[in-house]
Amino acid sequence: MSSEHYTPPVNPLPPVVVALVLFIMGIELALMLGSRGLVGGPNAVGWRLDALQHYTFSPDIFGWMVQNGRWPFEHVIRFVTYPFVQANFTQAIFVCVFVLAMGKMVAEVFGSIAMLIIFVLSGVGGALAYAVVLNPPYPLVGGFPPVYGLIGAFTWLLWRKLSLVGENQSRAFSLIAVLMGVQLLFGLLFGGTSDWVADLGGFATGFGLSFFLAPGGWARILSKTRRD
Repeated sequence: MSSEHYTPPVNPLPPVVVALVLFIMGIELALMLGSRGLVGGPNAVGWRLDALQHYTFSPDIFGWMVQNGRWPFEHVIRFVTYPFVQANFTQAIFVCVFVLAMGKMVAEVFGSIAMLIIFVLSGVGGALAYAVVLNPPYPLVGGFPPVYGLIGAFTWLLWRKLSLVGENQSRAFSLIAVLMGVQLLFGLLFGGTSDWVADLGGFATGFGLSFFLAPGGWARILSKTRRD
């Protein structure tokens, strides 16, 4: 017997979220298996090193482009490609977990296209913050800046909801405060890098984009502009 009103116990994931996770994990599995000689032949051992050299975001290269006014495509594309090259399998797992959780919530409210725009542009924003604020000698690797962009969009949703019910809107920033606190603590204890600047840049980008990409966002902004 079948039912036309069957409701699955777990809401299905938006296709864009599934596609992002499969893409990230597909790249990581290829790099990991290649480094162990299980796929790709002898040359596959160097796949990860090649990916880190050609697809991660380099502040040095960015500085060179700004100084010389030249923007070769193979370097500009690094703004978009670096989130898909992880330093290791563990990082890939954590990135995918956050994409599944935050991406699902953002896509269900904002829509799949808006969620993908937030993911990509938050990666760009995180890279710019990393280069401009720190200008470190080592490249930016991994998908945490765009993940923090999704956290920024989720924070905007909470912030907006609290404003509608008259609650203290600062409570919406509890999640990012905890995550940043944990990240800084681990950095102090274990000598971590300064990637948190890129993560915070990604968060700010995702939060800011939400004003425009949330349902009705443009209408609210235009209405406010006309009143002013």
